[in-house]
Parts: sequence; C-alpha cells; structure tokens
Amino acid sequence: MRRRTATLLVSGLIVALLVAAVALLPVPYVALRPGPTTDTLGSVDGKPLIEITGRRTYPARGQLNLTTVSVYGGPAQHLDLVTALRGWLDRATAVVPEEAVFPPGQTAQQVKQETAAQMEASQEDATAAALQELDIPVEERVVVGSVVGGSPAEGKLQAGDAILQVDGTPVEEPEQVRDLVIEHQPGEEVRFTVRRDALQKSVTVTTAEAPDDPGRAVVGILPRTGYTFPFDVEIGLEDVGGPSAGLMFALGITEKLTEEDLTDGRFIAGTGTIDDKGVVGPIGGIQQKLYAARDAGATVFLVPADNCAEAVEAAPSGLRLVKVETLGVALDALRALAAAAAAAAADGGQVPACAS
Repeated sequence: MRRRTATLLVSGLIVALLVAAVALLPVPYVALRPGPTTDTLGSVDGKPLIEITGRRTYPARGQLNLTTVSVYGGPAQHLDLVTALRGWLDRATAVVPEEAVFPPGQTAQQVKQETAAQMEASQEDATAAALQELDIPVEERVVVGSVVGGSPAEGKLQAGDAILQVDGTPVEEPEQVRDLVIEHQPGEEVRFTVRRDALQKSVTVTTAEAPDDPGRAVVGILPRTGYTFPFDVEIGLEDVGGPSAGLMFALGITEKLTEEDLTDGRFIAGTGTIDDKGVVGPIGGIQQKLYAARDAGATVFLVPADNCAEAVEAAPSGLRLVKVETLGVALDALRALAAAAAAAAADGGQVPACAS
C-alpha cells in the first residue's frame, strides 16, 4: 500500500471517528414527543380512572381521553446531537432548551414533585368545576396547595392539608394565611392547625427570610381554596404530572354524573387546565398532544382557546379542532356535535372551531 493511500485511509478513519464523537456529544436540549393518552371514562389496571361513590353514575358509549407529552433528555441524561437533529426534522417532535422543562436550580426530582402537586390540585379543581356545573353544592376550605422544596414547611406541612387555624385564628381565605404568617419576624414560630386524613393536628413551623425580601417571614407554602364534596370522587392516575388534564377530568366526572350520553359514542380527546369555576386555560405541548390523540384514534380534539392558533398550524389530518374557553362551552360543543350527527348536518355550525 502506498504511503499516500495509507495516509488518506488513516485520515478518513480519524475524521469518521471525530464525526461519530461529535454526533454523540450531549446538547442542552430535550425532545418533546407524543405521550400516552388515557380514557377518563375507562379503567387503569382494572380500576375506573374516575371512581365515584355515594352518588349514582351512568355509563357512556364513547371516550374522553386526556393527552400527555413524553420528555426525552434532561439534566440527568442529556440528549445527544443526532437525536436532537432527528427531533428537529420530525413534525410530531419539538426540541426545546432544557430550562424550558427543567428550570435552573431545580432537580428532576423537585420538578416531579411540583408537577405531582399541580396534578393533585387540578383534580380537585376539576371536581369542583364539574359539580358546580351540575348545580351540586360544594363546601370551600383553605388548603396547602404546594410546599416549596427546602423550605421550613417541607416535611411538616403537606399539599392537601386543610388549614383550619394559624396561631389560633380561624382562616377562611388563602390570603389570611399569608397575612398571619408575615406578621411574624423571620426566625419566629408559626402554629398551624390542620386536618390531614380526617385527623386534626397542630404543626409548628419556624419562619425564614423571603428570598426576595429579607425582612419578610415565609414558611414555604402556597395556600389555595380547596373543597369538601358531598360524595367521594377519586381519580387514580399515576406517573402523570402537571395541570393540563383538568378539562378532561372535569368532562369525565360530568359525563359519569349525567344520564345524557355526552360523547354520543365518539372518541374525543383534549387538553387544558381548568380552575374551580370551570375556566379553561392554555397548556404546553399542544403539537405533541394532537399527534398522540390522532394516533390513538380520536376524531375530535378539544383545544383551549389560547392554543387554537398553534393547534391549527400543528394539527395532523383527521382531527376536528373544537375551541373551548370554559367547561360549559365544552359541554355545549359535545351536545352540538351529537345534534349535528343526529340531523345529518354536514357543517356542524354550532360547534366552536379553532381558526388560525
């Protein structure tokens, strides 16, 4: 073998190895892909996803599927360059900076805990919205919405604790909790009377300085309005976090409590946060959720109004996009879809549609 040929072969091999090494280099991005969809009217591991006891429920012929996004990559296992490039070329995938999913200073475990608390809160808000939509009375209370990791309250108070008193003063609004805590100086103790798992207990927490205001006392909780319901509504969904399934939970609960068959046998999917008054809010990952729904077999997708423009741009073929601002609008849209089908109407003009 001539020296020139050998040199070219060795040089080519070195270049190939360098290219391979660069391709496997980690990049500070994550890939968002279509995740699993779950029927809120169905079962998970043989148990109804939404289980209602103490009130009559009704069967439904269709499906109301919540949609999710799967995240690949992150601080613990960075995405490599090749996978990122493939994601950029895939219409169903979004490649975004890590900090968009994993905020700086937060571990993956802290993010998981935060999204789990958001999911729990969304389930309670969805239940409250559904029952109030059906004119079923509910009782308001003040609860711990979330506990900040590393704060004085961590390990002492828990998300979902009902706050009855602060330093012996009964509380009826979340703002009262904040006002009573900031009456203290940093380093002083605050006594909370809470109800947890039907048991009342006293919890003492030593205040700390607020990160943005050293003179202000904080304990590291976010109080919010919670509810006591006249019957049990249990939502059994694990390994899914965040608040974006709220709308579909509320629709599932409403469908189960309503003799009317709202789905009319359709495979309906959707997404959207919901507050306790039934207002639907925007979410992230609409593109991936649309593809997840289409791939699962859905024909109708309920889109938060603020996500409509993005949804129209990203939607795969075969999905009818329905624009919703509130739980009431979503229910009216389902009824209009059923009425249009019954009348063999082609336009379904009463159904609010997303527009670009």
